[in-house]
Amino acid sequence: MPDIMDSLKKKIKEIEKEEIVKALRESNWVKVRAARKLGITERMIGYKIKKYDIRKGGDERHERWQ
Repeated sequence: MPDIMDSLKKKIKEIEKEEIVKALRESNWVKVRAARKLGITERMIGYKIKKYDIRKGGDERHERWQ
């Protein structure tokens, strides 16, 4: 059972990250707009951006958020 739970948690994190990146792209990388789109606070999206190491532009070639 632990493997299934670990796998599920990993999948949920992947989906969450994908949705945050999608919202950021649709909001032209403006955090407050993306947060509103997702129904979360600007503080929460900032936390998630750091947690998932999301970068402007969406990949390692781009700068980190400040």
